[in-house]
Amino acid sequence: MNRTIRHAAVFSLLLVLALLVRATWLQTYEAEALADQEKNRRNIIDQYAQPLGDIVVAGTPVTGSKPTTGSDLAYQRTYADGPLYAAVTGYSSQAYGATQLEGIYSEVLDGTDDRLKDPVDALMDKQLKPGNVLTTIDPAVQRAGYEALGDIKGAAVAIDPTTGKILGMVSTPSYDPSTIAGINDGEQWRKLLADEDKPLVNRALRQPLAPGSTFKLVVAAAALEKGLYDSVDERTDSPLPYTLPGTTRVLVNDIPSAPCENASLRTALRYSCNNVFGKLAADLGQDEVRATAEKFGFNEEKLDVPVRAYASVYPTGLDKAQTALTGIGQFDVTATPLQMAMVSAAIANDGVLKAPHLVSEVEDADGNTLQSGGAGSSSRIVSAETAKELRSAMVTVVEDGTGSNARVDGAEVGGKTGTAQRGENNSKTPYAWFTSYAKDDDSGKEVAVAVLIEDAGGPRSEVSGNGLAAPVAQKMMAAALK
Repeated sequence: MNRTIRHAAVFSLLLVLALLVRATWLQTYEAEALADQEKNRRNIIDQYAQPLGDIVVAGTPVTGSKPTTGSDLAYQRTYADGPLYAAVTGYSSQAYGATQLEGIYSEVLDGTDDRLKDPVDALMDKQLKPGNVLTTIDPAVQRAGYEALGDIKGAAVAIDPTTGKILGMVSTPSYDPSTIAGINDGEQWRKLLADEDKPLVNRALRQPLAPGSTFKLVVAAAALEKGLYDSVDERTDSPLPYTLPGTTRVLVNDIPSAPCENASLRTALRYSCNNVFGKLAADLGQDEVRATAEKFGFNEEKLDVPVRAYASVYPTGLDKAQTALTGIGQFDVTATPLQMAMVSAAIANDGVLKAPHLVSEVEDADGNTLQSGGAGSSSRIVSAETAKELRSAMVTVVEDGTGSNARVDGAEVGGKTGTAQRGENNSKTPYAWFTSYAKDDDSGKEVAVAVLIEDAGGPRSEVSGNGLAAPVAQKMMAAALK
């Protein structure tokens, strides 16, 4: 063979081998990475090639799908009562991705989850019918909270203390996920992003703010557990006026005429005495208060319900004056409504906190269970005796104190109001809080609720936990106990 021809043949063979090696490498080692590329449009085409599975509330889907026109994406997500359930479902958008349950369970809902396939389907890479996500939401509780909040900027969470099921989760102002579900909804998307009220933010889980006097329940729990006082009726060592340690600043009470000097924990919770809980936090010390707060869930970075909640924070590195301020839920203490509902839930459940969860079950198209989201872990937060003492004091708050608007006929209701300062030198409208529990002995039903009113739009003088937040909690509790 001619030498030149032989060299050319060898060179051509090497080129062919190189191509084969590269093709093999792409198909075996880089195929998944290429398939997962954001710019690979085939992924989104596959995602919306068939109707999506549903997110279900009390047996009824609150999501759906509809055929599209003029697009290579065959179907588009729809929502029934979109604004009512937006804080639960999140959105599934052809242009902007997915959030909340839509995002967490996207592969189940679009039929690409491996658990939906048998071995033959997996081998053939066949896409099966999508599965469904069943939530723990009680539609009556959800609607009660949503309608009670109305146009107010705020949030509310309701939990069954005995199971940890989230019965209601509302964030207002809300939005309709259907309006941003398509590929050409840019105008509505930009409008939502520009809205100063931030409707896309789930305030129930992802906007921790100063909890104000609702945090006094945590401090009271720490004091009882530490043995500083044997009961909520023992008089405390609480001077009035109380000067913050190392300063000349006096910690004033919202009700100047309230009997707060050396008041018992019951009286201090009833009248929300700042001097008592500021002094109590300073006496306990930051480490003791933080330890109790963390038992309730503060400083937890991975609180998944399964949507991840932002951490509620009890700070570190405090001096005595700052520690005293944390005793009334100020300084750098922050909490989400979910967190404050967890506080009341643990107290209602004899000191045991059931892990809060939003999903009861994930199933395939035939109704077979892929994943159970039922009762998760539980942990003892305080003793049963401490929980009993705190419930007794919380009932006094509702029956004879600052939480009267939370009463539910025929039920035991306990609660705690809160008004948290906001802005430098309290220059902005305060936050209004209410956390509570309710029990119906006849039906055996229980519920714990926390409500945050971030801004009601009214005059500053009308901002109070009892005036704004307690009525919302009352409606949610009444709905849960029916």
